[in-house]
Amino acid sequence: MNRRTVLVLAVIAAVLLIFAAGSIRQAPWSGPAARAVAERGALSDAEKANVEIFEKVSPSVVQVVTQTAANPLSEEQEGGAASGTGIVWDNDGHVVTNNHVVQNASQVAIRFASGEAVRAEIVGTAPNYDLAVLRIRSARKLPPSLALGSSADLKVGQFAYAIGNPFGLDQSMSSGIISALKRRLPTSSGREISNVIQTDTAINPGNSGGPLLDSAGRLIGVTTAILSPSGSNAGIGFAIPVDIVNRVVPELIRNGRVPTPGIGIVTANEAVATRIGAEGLIVVRTTPGSPAERAGIRGVDMSTGELGDVITAVDGKPVHRLSDLADQLEQIGVGKKVRLSVNRDGSARDVEVAIVDIGRAQ
Repeated sequence: MNRRTVLVLAVIAAVLLIFAAGSIRQAPWSGPAARAVAERGALSDAEKANVEIFEKVSPSVVQVVTQTAANPLSEEQEGGAASGTGIVWDNDGHVVTNNHVVQNASQVAIRFASGEAVRAEIVGTAPNYDLAVLRIRSARKLPPSLALGSSADLKVGQFAYAIGNPFGLDQSMSSGIISALKRRLPTSSGREISNVIQTDTAINPGNSGGPLLDSAGRLIGVTTAILSPSGSNAGIGFAIPVDIVNRVVPELIRNGRVPTPGIGIVTANEAVATRIGAEGLIVVRTTPGSPAERAGIRGVDMSTGELGDVITAVDGKPVHRLSDLADQLEQIGVGKKVRLSVNRDGSARDVEVAIVDIGRAQ
């Protein structure tokens, strides 16, 4: 086959391809027709309630992003940047989140559901409650603050909803129930948060600092932690009760810190009390110059190992562990006095002790 013949065949092939392409464009689709879309039925009442909660609350839930030195304690941190969730608290631009989200942060930014990102500053932190308050420096328009509920009348089994930014994803909502109440949760400060809410609502890294809501869309808690060997949701999440949040946050806004009520004692843990059969809180020693020392509270005699005072009640309410005492002192408040029932040498007696802010001296 000579070159002329090859060229002629190539031209013919090109013409046929062009003709075929034109035919394909012009020929009507003769395959199966696209299926018709079925009309959607009405949403159930439960679905409508879920949608209403999300649409009402989500604008007031923000993403909190911090720039910080490497912090191995933060599960939400990657490459020096940590991400969590926050709640618009008031019309003055205050945002509530977890202390561990902003711990050691050098810079803080807030991103709204609208996508607007603004700078924020830390107003105050309360490590004993894993709470922090931020203030937005400037924003075009603040979303409304969330309606507050109460954690005092919660019931195991009632519905609970969480909105946050798990794994950095935007505006994710999950639902479940309140699984348990009155849990105790240790904090990084070495103290325990009492009356913590347990829920099976999906909570993952990045949800920290977000709202836990009831079926009316009211804030009933601030999500703070999960219990999971893998670090992901395993059906056991915890939230700080809103009654504690509503007591701590105004104090942080006013003063930047929360008083730590105390009487100046060091106590043995409950395992020691159980082992020796003591009913109550064993006083190991008193802090020099503390209200407990001035009131005559006795600690363990270190030379003989003989027990001193065992605190059995605070203002008539039984005490079994340090968190029981701390709860009562917090409710009574700094600057007031408390009546301790103590067991000393097998006999019961009452001692009046002043409550002071032990955190200011630390």
